[in-house]
Amino acid sequence: MASSPSSLSPPQIPMELHGINRGKLINSLRDHLTLSSRPLQGFVFVQGGEEQTRHCTDHVELFRQESYFAYLFGVREPGFFGAIDIATGESILFAPRLPAEYAVWLGEIKPLSYFKERYMVSMVFHTDEIGKVLHNHFEGPGKPLLFLLHGLNTDSNNYSKPANFEGIEKFKTDLNTLHPILAECRVSKSDMELALIQFANDISSEAHIEVMRKTRPGMKEYQLESMFLHHTYMYGGCRHCSYTCICATGGNSSVLHYGHAAAPNDRTLEDGDMALLDMGAEFHFYGSDITCSFPVNGKFTSDQCLVYNAVLGAHNAVISSMKPGVSWVDMHK
Repeated sequence: MASSPSSLSPPQIPMELHGINRGKLINSLRDHLTLSSRPLQGFVFVQGGEEQTRHCTDHVELFRQESYFAYLFGVREPGFFGAIDIATGESILFAPRLPAEYAVWLGEIKPLSYFKERYMVSMVFHTDEIGKVLHNHFEGPGKPLLFLLHGLNTDSNNYSKPANFEGIEKFKTDLNTLHPILAECRVSKSDMELALIQFANDISSEAHIEVMRKTRPGMKEYQLESMFLHHTYMYGGCRHCSYTCICATGGNSSVLHYGHAAAPNDRTLEDGDMALLDMGAEFHFYGSDITCSFPVNGKFTSDQCLVYNAVLGAHNAVISSMKPGVSWVDMHK
């Protein structure tokens, strides 16, 4: 029997890491409220992602959870909401109430106890019970306060979507406090998170090497993409990538985000080309981002070698200078 081209296997996912993330957020939020002389009451309230169909068809695109919601709850299913009681730290998930025909088309309708156990939260209810549950759970005076997620993603210039549900007008809402605190929480990773990121990088690195070994002149760029996707899914269980694969050869390598629908990794590799591959797998919402360059025929020309080694030297210099206290901006100079 042939040996596996991978030395890796997907690790167990420690769902308690999301409980740690929630605790980190609540501690930071309590510190902020205390410094602002505000009461430690109310709920962090966030909405998960929704499934999307392909335009007007009934084809449902493969769902991937909204990232802030994934960070706090680790929920892979669409249509959920989540709350965290600021006073007690208790966590509440709200699952969609699915129709009976769901079982015929999409499988078993899980009981609420399944989600409570799987996602290690304090309690689970249905989404049509949000208003009643939060009002009953709130112990302060007046209307309960909901801290909603609303803030700018400076990479995309898009805003995060504040949670919304029927009856939200019966609550007070705060759109300004949560986003900067939660975004800062995500900057520093726990050991459990780092282990998942390490695996995503390990399986992606292994896949890149496998692609290098099998690349030959005459192949199509999309064949390189296909090999990467196959390896990370087959041996790493990575159903999602962190971003659209960039498999650029020849002149395409100068296009920063080549590989999109209008430039779909479809050039034929020629002898003497350099390939620039920018591909990274994602494992349980934690991603990798790896770019490498190599000659498609396996041999550098003298000019290619000169440029490659210059870039490699700069890369190694940055890596050697990385340490706490060093400015991210300075490492680009």
